[in-house]
Amino acid sequence: MSMHRFYLTPDEWTSSEPTLGSEDSHHCADVLRLQVGDRVTLFDGVGSVADAVLTEVHRKHCRVTIGERTSTPPLKCAITLAQAVPKGKNMDLILQKAVELGASTIVPLLTRRTVVRLDEEDGSRKQERWQQIALEACKQCGRNQVPRVTHPCSLEEFLKQPREGLVLLASLQPGAVSIKEALAKTPDHPAVTVLVGPEGDFTPEESAVALTAGAIPVTLGPMILRAETAALYCLSVLGHELF
Repeated sequence: MSMHRFYLTPDEWTSSEPTLGSEDSHHCADVLRLQVGDRVTLFDGVGSVADAVLTEVHRKHCRVTIGERTSTPPLKCAITLAQAVPKGKNMDLILQKAVELGASTIVPLLTRRTVVRLDEEDGSRKQERWQQIALEACKQCGRNQVPRVTHPCSLEEFLKQPREGLVLLASLQPGAVSIKEALAKTPDHPAVTVLVGPEGDFTPEESAVALTAGAIPVTLGPMILRAETAALYCLSVLGHELF
């Protein structure tokens, strides 16, 4: 049976008996009802993981002693999902599943056809919430590297940023190739970015900007997929081909 997992920032690991955060302490004491002497797993979000023993259990502060630390290597390919923000809570689902499927970075895109509109303050608040969702997903799925969720931006802003590796554009246009065919165009893949549009897809102008930036249009099969399904399809195929 796997042990319950809790997160401590890398700085907190330097303490001989660090304290879990307030939410984790509440979960540990009031929800899981763990006791002094029970064993848990700690991870730092950048690859380190260790067994630990609870030495104090309180709903506001649970203290632990950390055992031997081991390091989890990163996945062989750094996958970036640049995802147009869908309406409702579908972005929450995409984030959770993107963590489980191995995305290293998630970029929320605000496109022409995106229903959601965010100003700078709203974007920062959403970014913080989405980053927390990614952290919670890591606790659940056993992943020791927490993916980075960036501040929301436009497709054009994102494409102007420096990046490495292949860029794939999920496309409904004729002439798009399969993801496997796109990956075969180059031998090594230390990094891959996949661009997924909103319901209704990217506008022709946005697609043209992506193609000019070197993106390869890829088909997601014969069906028209919902935005959240498209993201999970792309990540699943990339994981199968690259991990």
